[in-house]
Amino acid sequence: MNKVNIPRLDLNAYIHGTDQERKQFSDEIGKAFNETGFVTITNHGLSKALIDKLYIEVKSLFALTEDTKLKYEIPDLAGQRGYTGKSKETAKGFKTPDLKEFWQIGQTVSNDSPLKADYPDNIFVTELPDFNITTQEVYKRLEQAGIHLLRAIATYLNLPVDYFEDKVKEGNSILRTLHYFPITNPDALPDDAVRAGAHEDINLITLLIGASADGLELLTRDNEWFPVTAFGEDLVVNVGDMLQRLTNNKLKSTTHRVVNPPKDQMKNSRYSVPFFLHPKSGMSLACLPSCIDEAHPKKYTDTTAGEYLDERLREIGLKK
Repeated sequence: MNKVNIPRLDLNAYIHGTDQERKQFSDEIGKAFNETGFVTITNHGLSKALIDKLYIEVKSLFALTEDTKLKYEIPDLAGQRGYTGKSKETAKGFKTPDLKEFWQIGQTVSNDSPLKADYPDNIFVTELPDFNITTQEVYKRLEQAGIHLLRAIATYLNLPVDYFEDKVKEGNSILRTLHYFPITNPDALPDDAVRAGAHEDINLITLLIGASADGLELLTRDNEWFPVTAFGEDLVVNVGDMLQRLTNNKLKSTTHRVVNPPKDQMKNSRYSVPFFLHPKSGMSLACLPSCIDEAHPKKYTDTTAGEYLDERLREIGLKK
């Protein structure tokens, strides 16, 4: 297997570094996003204490009774807020649902914001007040880290450094807390039942706070599955389909999956917390002119982020 380029980059070097350090960060993230679509990020603004607290709260949430969780599942919201139960989301192109359940937290805007009508209110867990407080804090910090990463990406693409700023400010980003529940009877499952089927993310970039167990794999350009592991509290960051469309495939939205564990570990839960950084729904995803030339003809029809999200939510079974 060829070496897979998943560099470990220090976000602090970009935020507080010299011009040369900032350019090096931008070049390295751009190169990795061009080759594999994945990097890991250190010094991202989330302390170990906050991450530890987050995982305590996430485990408490999914330990609630089935009846308690189901009262927070609101079908009309297409899984965009609150709880989504087991066997509800299916990777595009698959028939068997993923072996997971999840909870989603979205953008909070002021009552006088013109976007207030666009975003459903977040759903708060009355049984776990600390879950609500902790996830809101994590949301804000990941959103801020994501904005810095998009600045570096804009520089790599020869765009103004603040190109993404007005598009992602109060954007439609989602924090998802995930529980891959224990697999108690693997022999009874369909052959293609996995924790998360092979897929690409919908959004601009995804920032993943480590996971409680291995299992994340990306598909290399050689068509081989490669395990992705983060060091300590590092974030795993990958390109989503919106950024791939915008850059006419210059930046790569890599197929990835979460595989089932070995049989002796199937009775263990796996938890993870990805942050899907979305722009506002009106952002145009039309391919950037600078990413189109004779060797790279335009591959996608023009659409907006909102239209594309709607299409994809229907494809994965969250929206009817």
